[in-house]
Formats: sequence, C-alpha cells, structure tokens
Amino acid sequence: MISDVDTQASASALLRTARAQRADLREAMIRLERALARPAPGRVPEWSSLVHDALVDLAATFERHIAVTEGDSGFLAEIADHSPRLINAIQRLCDEHERISDELTLTLRHVRRMGGRSNDADIAAMRDQVTTLLTDLVRHRQHGADLVYEAHAVDIGGSD
Repeated sequence: MISDVDTQASASALLRTARAQRADLREAMIRLERALARPAPGRVPEWSSLVHDALVDLAATFERHIAVTEGDSGFLAEIADHSPRLINAIQRLCDEHERISDELTLTLRHVRRMGGRSNDADIAAMRDQVTTLLTDLVRHRQHGADLVYEAHAVDIGGSD
C-alpha cells in the first residue's frame, strides 16, 4: 500500500527534477539568444557556427526535457494519475513537444545549409526563424508552469 507520505515524496522528487530541467532549458534558450544576437556581418562562418552549436545544445536539452516529462514515470504521467481533469492540458504539452522538436530539426537543417555562404537576407531570415522558435519555447514553459500550478498549487518558478 502506498502511503500519502510516499506519494508526496514522489511528487516532491518529480517537482525537483522538473525545476532542474526547466532551469536547464532556460539556460539553453539564453545561450541560443546570445549567439543569435552576436554580430554577423563579415563574420558569417563564425556566427553560423555559434548559432548551430547553441541549437544543437538546445535540441539535446529539449530531448531530455521530453524524456523527463513524458516518460512512463515522468512528470506528466504523475499529473495525469493524480489530476485526470488536466489530461487535455497534458496532451497540449505533448503536442507542443512534437511541434517544437520538429521546429528545432528544421531550424538546425537551415543553419547547417547556411554555413558561411549566407547574405544579409539569409541571416535576417534565420534570426526570424530562431526568434519564433524561442517564442514558442517561452510559451511552452508558461503552459508547463500553469499545468504544474493547476495540478499541485506549486509555482515551479521562472528559473530567473
């Protein structure tokens, strides 16, 4: 028989894991934004490399985020078990995971194709694409924070 103490300890451990993952994701987003904001004129190969590396890091961090949240014993499964009323919000987050993963893959492909042979228009388009990706990630983090609050009345924080 699982006691309330065991359930609370499990939820607490999952919250700690979610907070840590949330902070890692935010840091990866910040690194990408910093790379994106660096000057590109006359430095396209270096700029492209920095953006590429930051995107690779973000993609790996986002994959870990999905594993932590969507796994059979992950955070979303725990919320679904204890708050089935939130299943639609959980599904929305899972759908966002898939969409954002696809967006990351597409963006990585574009930056790889750019390489050092890009012009100002290519760089502007890449910045727009990555800014949209970052905006989608910010919204995803907001949706996740709202879900956790609805499920546990706990603010997992903005990791500022």
